[in-house]
Amino acid sequence: MALTSYALALRSKGASRKMRNVSAHFTFRIDQEVPAKQMQKNILNFTLEVFLMNKKKKGVVRYAKFGYIFSIPFVLAFCIFSLYPILYTLVIGFTNMQGVITPEVHILDKPFDNFAQVISSPSFKTALKNTFVIWLLNFVPQLSLALLLTAWFTDRRWNIKGQGLYKVLIYMPNIITAATIAILFKSLFDYPTSPVNDILTKLHLVSSPVNFPISKTFARNAVAFIQFWMWYGYTMLILIAGVLGISPEIFDAAEVDGANKWQIFWLVTIPNIKTIMLFTLVTSLIGGLNMFDIPKLFLLGGPDNATTTTSVYIYNQAFSGSYMYNRAAAASMIMFLIIMFFSSILFLLLREKDADGYGTAAAKKRQKQLAKKGGVR
Repeated sequence: MALTSYALALRSKGASRKMRNVSAHFTFRIDQEVPAKQMQKNILNFTLEVFLMNKKKKGVVRYAKFGYIFSIPFVLAFCIFSLYPILYTLVIGFTNMQGVITPEVHILDKPFDNFAQVISSPSFKTALKNTFVIWLLNFVPQLSLALLLTAWFTDRRWNIKGQGLYKVLIYMPNIITAATIAILFKSLFDYPTSPVNDILTKLHLVSSPVNFPISKTFARNAVAFIQFWMWYGYTMLILIAGVLGISPEIFDAAEVDGANKWQIFWLVTIPNIKTIMLFTLVTSLIGGLNMFDIPKLFLLGGPDNATTTTSVYIYNQAFSGSYMYNRAAAASMIMFLIIMFFSSILFLLLREKDADGYGTAAAKKRQKQLAKKGGVR
């Protein structure tokens, strides 16, 4: 009878269909008048079936733990090499840590004194200005050329031959290390002997070698061009991947409606790769405001701090003679806040919107408010 009650319980609404079928079978067999040995056999079979079903069910749930196990190495590496340095840098910004050996490290009486000194520093203002100028000089043409090449490679009407070779050649500068490229361009424009000066002299375009490295305008434009040359291929590939993810039916519908190539690109392609554009803008912003290797290795931040970016400024504060670790940490946190601020603006401007112009979160909130008031969902 106890087994019958258990079987009936399994046949309730909460049990699975397979469990209810098994329990129904065994309940029928138990309710009949059967010999004792047959009854024992039925009970044993029923118990074994329930045990196997529970084991299978537990086995399915148990697979979830492997996801956590596989993520342990990444979590440990992130905590040791990323999270801990970030938190430690934040703490250093409020202390008096200076020099190779600081006698006693402690929190300042005015905790934000290092931040105030960095913000009021003319060198930091110059570095911040240089960072934005160089980033804009390289990103605007980089994105423009990447969009042009994307439209060229993804247009089905042109059917360009050898696309793979072109893409490899365009992307190749991104494979070369930044140190190699910086040394290459430094050798090209060096003074007094360099390939560029030799060519200009032999063509009688200049009467004597030009000292390019002492020009501030040349230095900024050269760094911006190097950054542009290195990254426009990468940006192009990201945009091409986004365009290829658009359904061909959308382009077919636009062609049927009589749209030309220019209208299809700006009114169909660009709106459908908005998330890819957001990714490109944010990653470029983060990389551009953290620019270090090319300005440092090309002209060491010169001439006259013309290519000193905020990352070069932070490096000079921490490791070039003064060893002002506290101010370097404060400058790092200020740049972190600046990047977060501009990234938030980009997310706000390029967020997904519904037909009424509301963002996704705002649209859901508005729908809930209308539902409470009895409005249309």
